[in-house]
Amino acid sequence: MKIEYCSKCVQINTRPGFKLDGYGVCAPCNYFSSLKGVDWQERLKEIEKHVNWAKINKSDLGYDCIISASGGKDSTRLALYARDNLKLNPLLVTTMIPPEMVSDIGIKNIDNLNKLGFDIITVEPDPLTYKKLMKLAFSKFGNYAKATELVLYASAPKIAIAFGIKIIFLGENNNLVYGDIVSSKDGGDAMDMINTNTLDGGDLRWSEEGGIEINKLFPYEYPTKANIIKLGIKIKYLGFYIKDFNNLTNGRLAIENGMLARLDSPENTGAIFNFDQLDEDFVHINQMLKFFKLGFGKATDEACELIRLGQMTRDDGIQVVNDIDGKCNESYIKLFCKYLEISTKDFWNIANKYRNPDLWEKIEDRWEKRFSVGSSE
Repeated sequence: MKIEYCSKCVQINTRPGFKLDGYGVCAPCNYFSSLKGVDWQERLKEIEKHVNWAKINKSDLGYDCIISASGGKDSTRLALYARDNLKLNPLLVTTMIPPEMVSDIGIKNIDNLNKLGFDIITVEPDPLTYKKLMKLAFSKFGNYAKATELVLYASAPKIAIAFGIKIIFLGENNNLVYGDIVSSKDGGDAMDMINTNTLDGGDLRWSEEGGIEINKLFPYEYPTKANIIKLGIKIKYLGFYIKDFNNLTNGRLAIENGMLARLDSPENTGAIFNFDQLDEDFVHINQMLKFFKLGFGKATDEACELIRLGQMTRDDGIQVVNDIDGKCNESYIKLFCKYLEISTKDFWNIANKYRNPDLWEKIEDRWEKRFSVGSSE
């Protein structure tokens, strides 16, 4: 395939849904440019209509809305904004993954949200099934989170249904911000969120290969859109209505309100920011695998945003991506292997199987990139 990069940022055309316009500019860059012309007061009036509706339809338990929360920068910002700006009484829903995956910082950040004055419900899936799904997904798709991240997405609507809460707030619309899908009819509507990216509509039929009983999959099963609509539940991207909803602002505000950041270096995590994806450490492995498959990881996404925000030049972005994208310290890989009960040799056999031949070639005993970051070939 022909490798192409956006002429403004460092996004590569291997990204699902990637599309360049006639000027060689990607959809997310054009979206960021369009924000300059947004009437934010009109957007505020729009979300206030949903807020007033939520207050009128308050649950019998007294909650106006649900916010899916990890304790990180986005959920901390959303919780504070919903309560302090929109005057809502939110119930936070979080997922406690098996102890071997949960980071100390992640636990402390959830505790911080609680101490900020929020009620939190924690969903804890069966750790044995969770591990089986992770192991199968890693081997079958090169993406250990293909099933397990469904717990996070499915938990909010399940709790909304159980507690009679009529509106769920999520963070940003990845369709617009990252370009996973190049069009979105309504940037604030999250009803079709389950169909984006690797969630693939929540289809778990492939799990049968692992001998996993269907009655073990309830935490991973996302309620049908028809049922959500029938019950009168709305799902909205609250970040769409907030003018400065981005990684930098969210990170700063969350840290100011007690959120802890990582102490590890970008060379170990493959990420520019130390205040993102804090609840578990295996995420660095998934970003590395994405780098093998698609030629970009977390650093690319972060550099693109910094470029769009005017905080980094494209040349500097290219340098940063070359230096750290796809990096993952061996210590994280060893922890991952220990958790899944596989050898590091097995890990690398599986991981290297997913290297994109358009992007990588093996020379003797090492893998070399066949692409040059930022250059269309």
